[in-house]
Amino acid sequence: MVITRATEYAIRTVIFLAQQPAGEIVLKKDICRTQEVTPAFLTKILQPLIKVGIVSSQRGVGGGFLLARDAREITLLDLLEAEEGPLKLNHCLVEKSNCLRDSHCAAHQVWTEAQAEMVSVLKKYSIAELAERDKN
Repeated sequence: MVITRATEYAIRTVIFLAQQPAGEIVLKKDICRTQEVTPAFLTKILQPLIKVGIVSSQRGVGGGFLLARDAREITLLDLLEAEEGPLKLNHCLVEKSNCLRDSHCAAHQVWTEAQAEMVSVLKKYSIAELAERDKN
């Protein structure tokens, strides 16, 4: 699994938003400039985050984007799942019906364990923590 470029930019953008004063609307042009992303691509990558309530948008003069939730409550897992959908390491973990060998496959338990560990690590890191690390 490789994280898409869109997800990478979404994570960087949310970290940037978390570094701003709480409740401050950040202009689209400022996000584009600091994150080196085009306006069209920024709109595309933020749509899923707006849909799940991580980012909020304000239209009109002085409009832009801001975090819709406290950065301490947003994890890397939240961002990845908003952008990519549910994280599944292998097809057999998506639905049981995807693989008839689950009950006797030597690798199935390894995939299950690896996915659980990956989810655990991604849940452990909040955007607030990453924003603080990025300042240093």
